[in-house]
Amino acid sequence: MTEMINPGENPSLLIVDDDETFCAVLAQAFERRGYEVRLAHDVDQGIALARQESPEFAIVDLRMPGESGLVLVSALKQADENTRIVVLSGYASITTAVEAIKLGATHYLSKPADADEIEAAFFKDEGDSSVDVSNRPLSVQRLEWEHIQKVLGECDGNISETARRLNMHRRTLQRKLAKHPVKS
Repeated sequence: MTEMINPGENPSLLIVDDDETFCAVLAQAFERRGYEVRLAHDVDQGIALARQESPEFAIVDLRMPGESGLVLVSALKQADENTRIVVLSGYASITTAVEAIKLGATHYLSKPADADEIEAAFFKDEGDSSVDVSNRPLSVQRLEWEHIQKVLGECDGNISETARRLNMHRRTLQRKLAKHPVKS
């Protein structure tokens, strides 16, 4: 359940996403809800803002130019273990979801996600055992995507090393990564 924000408290929120329009829309929605919002568009900017003032809440895009949002999740948690972090991704995979949670994210949502979903995720501390479990196996394309994400994670996001381990040309891997993952 969504916890209400008490008037006058103005909790701090850091939004880090390379999509500037999405950031602006999300910032406006959270400002109307009483949050004090700061924006960054890459991991380095996010870390710099967090060093100035550790946010109570953070929304972190997984995939941005430069380092991944997972680096920022780790840095935010090291700076303040109480920061509530929601990771957003248009490139969701099981591997990145697991890593985000292990690194300290409170929740992981696939894009598109709206302010209501994100705010509810900030306060979701328990798992949901009523989530539907599919009886369908993953498609071959989805399995490939998951495997690529797993190896990419093992290589700390290094595309060249991932391509070597997968015995794949680097440009082929980059093309596959640029595509949105297929549905299960």
